[in-house]
Amino acid sequence: MAAIDRSIIEQAVLEANDQSQDIDIVPGIASFDYYEDIFSPTITAKAVVFNTGDTIKGKDGKFQSIYNGLPLRGGERLSLKVAPNSEDNKGLDFSKSPSDYFSVESITDVITMEKKESFVLNLTSRETITNETTRVPCKFGTSSSIDVSVEKILKEYLKTEKKLDIDKTSNPYGFIGNLKKPYALLVWLASKAVPVESSGGTAGFVFFQTQDGFHFKSIDDLIKEEPKASYTYTEYNKSAIERNNDFNIIKYFTNKNQNLVEKLKLGAYASFVATYDPQTCEFSLPQKGTFTLDKYVGKTKNLGSEIKLPPVSEGSSETLGDIPSRMMTMVIDRGTVEKEVSTEINADPFKHQSQSIMRYNVLFTQEVNMTVPLNTNLRAGDIIECKLPRVSGAGNEFDDEQSGLYMIKELCHHFDKNQSITSMLLVRDTFGLYGKNNK
Repeated sequence: MAAIDRSIIEQAVLEANDQSQDIDIVPGIASFDYYEDIFSPTITAKAVVFNTGDTIKGKDGKFQSIYNGLPLRGGERLSLKVAPNSEDNKGLDFSKSPSDYFSVESITDVITMEKKESFVLNLTSRETITNETTRVPCKFGTSSSIDVSVEKILKEYLKTEKKLDIDKTSNPYGFIGNLKKPYALLVWLASKAVPVESSGGTAGFVFFQTQDGFHFKSIDDLIKEEPKASYTYTEYNKSAIERNNDFNIIKYFTNKNQNLVEKLKLGAYASFVATYDPQTCEFSLPQKGTFTLDKYVGKTKNLGSEIKLPPVSEGSSETLGDIPSRMMTMVIDRGTVEKEVSTEINADPFKHQSQSIMRYNVLFTQEVNMTVPLNTNLRAGDIIECKLPRVSGAGNEFDDEQSGLYMIKELCHHFDKNQSITSMLLVRDTFGLYGKNNK
């Protein structure tokens, strides 16, 4: 079978909230969509279900529809398994244990008629519901690194049993939970984290979930990963070019190709931070708070060639990366209340704040929407290689500027009665093929 062919849903068991009964909804699933995103702490899914009624015994002992007979009111559990449809696909499996099951977040588009019904199950992971009923009240001392705090929040407050993939961080950070929800704290901590192998411009983590579990990863470490797949856009069939059609690009379009003014507003290339220290009652010196592109380039990994910016004005030797385009003010963070007053700054904004701002914003220099035959081996955060065509009369040539390595920001695996496909939003920080810093 080809990867684009129809996949078989082997298991889809919907369980009532009180666990008194369950129903196999495999025959009624018209389509199923599964989603991941590197900026989302949870995975989500959507199942479109049709039913002819008289399916499940209701509380009155009579057979009813699923919607009222189970009944569907939110919070139900769904165990699901999609079989592999080709040699290259492993399928999806959320049926191994209750900790893997989806939870019903909401039921929408409900249509009931005399002899049939249809509805959409909007699904999420169990931890999303736990997150809404949990608060983190305790203090995390300045002696603990951020990765230690992340692991504690996931295990002790979210009570997750899923696999954890947490990069080590080099910077300790003390804070008080202030009764915030776990997800809010974890995303906040990601913006302050610095990887162990930091070279002065690599601050910036992402916290997200995939089918493998939870990830707290450095953007720099994600970019260093080897490509998980290589895709080619071609109008030639398999026999003409002797390649696997499972790795052909069905369609693609460039959603965004640099927004220079927006990047300047956000301080993506140069910024200035002015601080006030409540311990010494002093303001920072202007030269200390300036962070420019030359402090970033060459110290990070990138997916293409190095960043190149135009001059500030005609004939100027300075580029847009030499002059701060965003100015920020903040109070120095001295951390939690300790027995002894610390002379160390908690999350020094001069070292990390501007770095992370630049890292997050530069990552979205290019955005490409792409659809390929189903590949359930891909994850959000993976690196893939894309070979995109050059606009020329020669044909069968690849564009050296647009082709290259991309990171998967979002992905969706779509299954219906006719086909199976994977849609992705790809991002990258620079143009061109294989920059010298990405190896």
